[in-house]
This record gives sequence, structure tokens and C-alpha cells, in this order.
Amino acid sequence: MIRSGYRGCLAGVPRWAAAPGLIALALAGYSVVQHGPSAQVLHSTGQNIAASYDGWEENSDGTFNLVFGYFNRNWDEEFDIPVGPANNVEPGGPDQGQPTHFYPRRNRFVFRIKVPKDFGTKEIVWTLTSNGKTERAYATLRPEYITDPQLQQFDVGDFGHTNNRERMNQAPVVSVEGDTRRTAKVGEPLTLTAMASDDGIPRPRPAPKGNWNIPPGRQPALGLRVAWLVHRGPASDVTFDPEQAKAYPDYRPNMNSWWTPGWTPPPLPPDGKFPVKVTFRSPGTYVIRVMAHDGGLQRTQDVTVTVSGAGRQVSVR
Repeated sequence: MIRSGYRGCLAGVPRWAAAPGLIALALAGYSVVQHGPSAQVLHSTGQNIAASYDGWEENSDGTFNLVFGYFNRNWDEEFDIPVGPANNVEPGGPDQGQPTHFYPRRNRFVFRIKVPKDFGTKEIVWTLTSNGKTERAYATLRPEYITDPQLQQFDVGDFGHTNNRERMNQAPVVSVEGDTRRTAKVGEPLTLTAMASDDGIPRPRPAPKGNWNIPPGRQPALGLRVAWLVHRGPASDVTFDPEQAKAYPDYRPNMNSWWTPGWTPPPLPPDGKFPVKVTFRSPGTYVIRVMAHDGGLQRTQDVTVTVSGAGRQVSVR
């Protein structure tokens, strides 16, 4: 069970202690297993997912957001876990916006639950069962779990914690053209278009190659990039055209992840638009998410798509 939340290399370190003078101490115990991919025990499949509590944010109206993510311990195995006994948030659930499709590795800041000003010492628990193992993340307003944009971008990548310019970084702005509820038919492409912009901080940079003094899972490329992904529904039944880069840390060679050594954000379109054609192989209700990320901070927008069975038959390869 993960009561304090899985925090990458800062697991168990209070967030208020994540100051530059303590970063070396926090990383010291982590680098033993991260000193190059060959030094790790890599599990392609067979491991489980740990739900994570990624901290709480205070809103301008005095309410709070409880922020959750997850750590899929596999490098390749993905999971589809519908809302229910194996994927629930309580009290108030079982459905509170959590994902039902789970990508590999560490996925941070995946969903937020807004709680009132008087939430006090209450607790919200996310329970996940995968590959026969159940784990829980416990969300509270304990002071050491506070998060803000500066801490969030440090969680994502080991950069900018002493750079005044990068301390000023603002999250990208992203939206979707048209309605955020759509319909589609099996086999017939649906075009979705996102609009995204950024403040230009941090400056664009490819994901570093061969710098094992810093854990590779904390060395993303910098600069605005946009990707479409599946938040809910079976991702194996969804195809994107063009193919989308992985929005989670996969630093193995040639894996097309924002963390893959040498991966570089593509040139931004002049009109700031990022269209994609989405094709569904099976009927159902899907949540398709667009994520805009600058290497430190991210923003997302969801589109709910109801897919009917009428349409062209699509062969599954």
C-alpha cells in the first residue's frame, strides 16, 4: 500500500524538503538502481500497478485538488481495468475520473479530485488490482504532501531547480476544437483537433544521451509537444493517425518516448493546431485525451467518444 504516494526518486521525502540542497541526498539512494538500463531488473510483463498520490493543490477559492497518478511496474504490459471492484475511489466513488487504461511505467498527475475547504483530516483512497495484487493510494491534506508547479516540474525532470528562468515556467495551454462529446462508428476515422501554446520556458532540448549521473527517467526532452492517448477504453482497439509519441518515460533506445535519449520535440505547427484521426475497432464509450507538455509541466483535455457498431469492419492485426 502506498500511503504517502509513489514519488519517483523522492519517495518518502516530504515535499517541503525538496530543496536544491537536499536533491543530492534524495538521488543518492536512487542512482544505485538507475545507473544505466542494464543495471536494472526490467520486467516486460507480469508485474502490477501501484496507484500513487501525487500531492494536493490549493485552489483560489479555498478548495483543494487531490492529485493522483500511477506506476505500472511493467515496461510493455498495458492494462484495461474498468471502474468497479478492481479500480475504485472511495468515499464518493467508485468513479471519480480515474483512468481505466493504464500505460507502462510512471504516469504522473493523471487525474484530480476536487474537495471542499472543510475537507480537514479526511482521506480519499484509490484502490487498484492488477495481475492479482491490490495496492492503494491514500490522499490527505497533510502539509508535507503539498504540490505546486515548481515541485511538479521537478518531479517530472531533474532540471531547472536552480534556474530562475525555469522557475517562472507556466504550464502549456491546450483546448479541443468543437464539442468534447462526440460520436463515431467502428472503422470510420474521427478527426479531433487540439490547439496548444506555451510560454517558451524551458528552452527546447532533446532528451539527453548517456548522462547516467541523473536517473534517465528524469531526463525528458524539453519544449512544447502534444500527444493524443487513451484515458478510458481499450487502447488496443484505438489507432491514431499520425502515430503518437509515448507520453510516459521509456528511455530504451528507439522507443519514441519523450524520455527516449535523443528524442526531440517536432517543430510546432504555425497555426498551433494538432489534428489526429482516431479509428475505433470496437463499440463502446472511450475517453480520448490530448496532453500538452513542455518537459516540465502538462495540461490535458478530454473528449468522450461514443462508438457504435455500425460502420466498416476493421481487421485486428
